[in-house]
Amino acid sequence: MWEDVIVEEVRQVRDRHAKQFNFDLWAIYQDLQQQEIEGQRKLVVLPAKKRRRTASITKSRPRPQAQVSQAVQK
Repeated sequence: MWEDVIVEEVRQVRDRHAKQFNFDLWAIYQDLQQQEIEGQRKLVVLPAKKRRRTASITKSRPRPQAQVSQAVQK
């Protein structure tokens, strides 16, 4: 099977980082969060996009009707 060198390197770095915290996910998360705070990168937060329902979609879809079985009707 073909092996991607870059993917393998990323996995090794991730594994070494996790070993430092005994694979404790909460400790890993806190460390990554601290690295983000201390980092020199500018953090950009974009507003969430609103989902838009167009009139053609809502009109073209019939609403499902509840089906009552014949056994219940008797």
